[in-house]
Amino acid sequence: MPRRRTSSSSSSTAPSAAPRNRTPQPVRVRRRSFGDFVKAFLAFVVLLVLVVGVPLALATQIGWPLPDGAPSLDWLQREITVQTFLHILTVVVWFAWAQFTACVLVEVKAALSGVGVPGRVPGAGPSQLLARQLVAALLLVGATAASLTPGLSQLGQSMEGNQKPSVAAAQQTPGIFAQQQEQAAGTASALAEQAGQAAARADGGSAAHGDTKYYRIQPPEGRHHDSLWEIADRHLGDGRRYKEIFELNKDRVQPDGSKLSEASLIRPGWIMEMPGDARGGELVEMPDEAPNVSEQVQQQISDYARTGDHAQGGGGSGAHGGGDNAQVSLPEQRPAPATPATPATPAPSTGQDHAATPAAADHSFGLPEALLAAPLLAAGLLGALGRRRRQALWQSALGSVGGRRGMEPPTPTGDAQDVQDALLVGADPEGVRLLDRALRGLAAALAAESRPLPVVYAAWMGGNGDLHLQLAQPAGKPPAPWQLGQDQTFWLLARADAERYEDVDTAAPYPGLVSLGTMDDSRLLLNLESVPGIVSLGGSEADRTAVFASVAAELATNGWSDRMTITLVGFGDDLTPLAPNRIRHLDGFEDLFETMSAETRQRRGALGAAGHDSVLTGRTGPAQHTRWAPHLVLLAAQPSDEDALRLAELAADAGRLGIGYLVGTEGTDLPGAAWEMQITGEGKLLAPLLGLELEAQTLPAAQQRAVVELFTDADPEHGPGGSGGPGGASGTANTPPFLVDISEQGRPAVYARLVGSYEIIGLDAPDGERSALLHEALALLLLHREGVHPRVLSSALWPRGVTADVRDALLERLRAWLGTDPDGTPRLTTDATGRLTLAKSVVSDLDVLRSLYYEATQGRGVGSRQVRGRLLTDALVLVRGPLLADRPEGRYRWLTHEIIDAQLPLLVADTGLALSEFHLEKNRAEKAIEALNAALRTAPADERLWHELLRATHTTGDTDRLHALAADLVGRSGARGVPPRTEALLDELLPTWREGVAAAG
Repeated sequence: MPRRRTSSSSSSTAPSAAPRNRTPQPVRVRRRSFGDFVKAFLAFVVLLVLVVGVPLALATQIGWPLPDGAPSLDWLQREITVQTFLHILTVVVWFAWAQFTACVLVEVKAALSGVGVPGRVPGAGPSQLLARQLVAALLLVGATAASLTPGLSQLGQSMEGNQKPSVAAAQQTPGIFAQQQEQAAGTASALAEQAGQAAARADGGSAAHGDTKYYRIQPPEGRHHDSLWEIADRHLGDGRRYKEIFELNKDRVQPDGSKLSEASLIRPGWIMEMPGDARGGELVEMPDEAPNVSEQVQQQISDYARTGDHAQGGGGSGAHGGGDNAQVSLPEQRPAPATPATPATPAPSTGQDHAATPAAADHSFGLPEALLAAPLLAAGLLGALGRRRRQALWQSALGSVGGRRGMEPPTPTGDAQDVQDALLVGADPEGVRLLDRALRGLAAALAAESRPLPVVYAAWMGGNGDLHLQLAQPAGKPPAPWQLGQDQTFWLLARADAERYEDVDTAAPYPGLVSLGTMDDSRLLLNLESVPGIVSLGGSEADRTAVFASVAAELATNGWSDRMTITLVGFGDDLTPLAPNRIRHLDGFEDLFETMSAETRQRRGALGAAGHDSVLTGRTGPAQHTRWAPHLVLLAAQPSDEDALRLAELAADAGRLGIGYLVGTEGTDLPGAAWEMQITGEGKLLAPLLGLELEAQTLPAAQQRAVVELFTDADPEHGPGGSGGPGGASGTANTPPFLVDISEQGRPAVYARLVGSYEIIGLDAPDGERSALLHEALALLLLHREGVHPRVLSSALWPRGVTADVRDALLERLRAWLGTDPDGTPRLTTDATGRLTLAKSVVSDLDVLRSLYYEATQGRGVGSRQVRGRLLTDALVLVRGPLLADRPEGRYRWLTHEIIDAQLPLLVADTGLALSEFHLEKNRAEKAIEALNAALRTAPADERLWHELLRATHTTGDTDRLHALAADLVGRSGARGVPPRTEALLDELLPTWREGVAAAG
């Protein structure tokens, strides 16, 4: 891939008759002119007068502004005289001096430190601008003063133009494709000139290698040192263009073996490639024909030239759709974080601030760090796993799959249990929700303005929750509340604005976004379907497979895609359970080529027939169709050279068609690769020509197998107790995880009512300030009798993170609150795996409900009708409403990860059905109807209850009552209509039910 290269060409600003400088000249050090020293001296005098002279004059001539004693009420009763106004004016002057002095100190500190843009003194726009100009004029005669700070690049610009909040925020955003420049209005003409030159090169072809100009950094002379600012000022006409020189030479190896990494750190003897419009006798052109330059310098420049853009085969076209390759420029260096994360403890970048827990303490719990550091992937997997488990429950309840599996999914153990805990801790569902709403909201806003979707190469999710979209090319001003980032190719949405978005009915605009890793505190999502060609991934086979598995798993389960096809070649045969409708496998390259050739032709024809130039213009609006869904191909095995060329030809138009290719390679020279990345053994994802060095997001083989195990166990067709046979009805899958002694001797020491209002019996009320946390922690433990990982508990109580000492303090309070049993055994203990478990003496009504139903249907009630009826009646009495009905708003958010909201209605419905059957055996229809109505109050959507209620009502022989029930059922069904099986049952029991409903309507 080529780097951005600016070769020499005819400049619109240079005189047309001026001869080209074909004769190299030795570099001459520009000495300071007399005028420079005069300006510096005058700046020094002005600063001295304003900073020192003004306060001295005020103190000696007028006096100190502060009063000699304490103010009294007499001050307000004195007559206002001319002297009073003079005193007030003196105080104002003192304040103005203090503000200006503060501005001088801020500008001097920023200039000498060389770090960042100078801070803004409140309300000091003109004062700070004057201070900046004076400090810059004074420091420009010193050593490399102009390059000491980027803040001096803003010299002469208005404070309002420099300090906009959106720009300040965007300066902290990483980039990979657009030129990262902080040029303001003063450099607009220079940028326009470069654009004209680029157009001229596009028309006239690339410049010859010899047209490139170079400058050699000279040794210091006296107090004068070379700086990029001065070089840009002499040869480009504007010192603020020093960043162009920096971008052309950053990270290229210099003759002494070092690299340019900061604009203020340059060394004598280094070589700088210059933009094509550079001019002046100090530049060197065509070093192989430079008689006035030593052979050693010629050789150094020649070697350096071979590392530049011209050595990479020329530049590609810029925008998507404008050529076969995307023109890529290196990003601006981002500031390093205060405490950089190590590969072993990557810091999560979005959503929950789990990094607040010290890494050393976290490692002691042994959870998979890869999933802890992948919040979007974890949220997708957790959401998909919950949906799969709910689906299994309903399928089992409706009898569509084999025998019944019971109300509880199989409890994972070993690696699967650790992975499930890691998903619970690492998941950031709120981040997924905001990302999805923000993207759909943007699509809806653009559609309302009749504007097309811009091509997005990547999205950055900052640690503060801000979202940055990186466009392939400028697309104008974004719709509100989006705003421009650091340049025209970045669109920014602040988290506060994203939270105001509501759900909109529009297609997902960028379903191909997938997390690759983190840089500093920001997470990168690359839009694979927009890449103009192939993305190659180098590295060892195991490391590549871990990245491929992470990409495939997130694409298959993410929350910001509507439709997706993921084709896996050469790996991941076991990933199908994650999303059988999305993932497919092909055996080899020939199958892939045949399949993708046909799909490519189909998509091209579909686009042409619909009159669209890309999938983006057809993905939203009235033209929505499944043909606009993305198709992402993950090819883990490196293809042969011949196959790679065929694949490159096939992928040449892929970005326009919504097809992405990620191909594994053992080297870094895959033919046809538009973007090249490499995964290292230390977990770094590198893309030097894209300016990326990420902490890679991976899914190692062991964790991949554990994730698949979770999904397989949740599958009703393949998991325990599924369609493998009727044994599921009596197998262990139907046994509750915790059985309560329901005899008189089994009275618990602590009893918590969770079904309905939350009440605790047997414990004193805790401290009011900590009562909510303690109650929530106890509820979580009661719903997970198998044990709760301490990190899962802390993540549930503090979704945005908490330190270990706060978590441990809460656990100690919880232990003290629960107390001990009469034999001295603590009621809250830690098992061998480090998970928190409750003693059997701590019981909830949900535990009792499960135990009563189990004993009635599989225990003592099986052999005794009387016992069964009593147990089922007692169980139904326990149901007082939904789970934790009065929970405070904003708390118990972890319940969204649970399936208890599906388990409890099913359990209540099963209990009601069993009790109804018990009464109907003795023809007690009214008792059966009473039991069914009690169950319907908690499970109103359970179709089985309505069926049994219709049958029980039919046995009474009361046709009017049956008509009323049918009308009620039709009314509850709403616009969806009566379900087919219910409709068939009504036709059997009451053939005239439609007439009765119409009459009632």
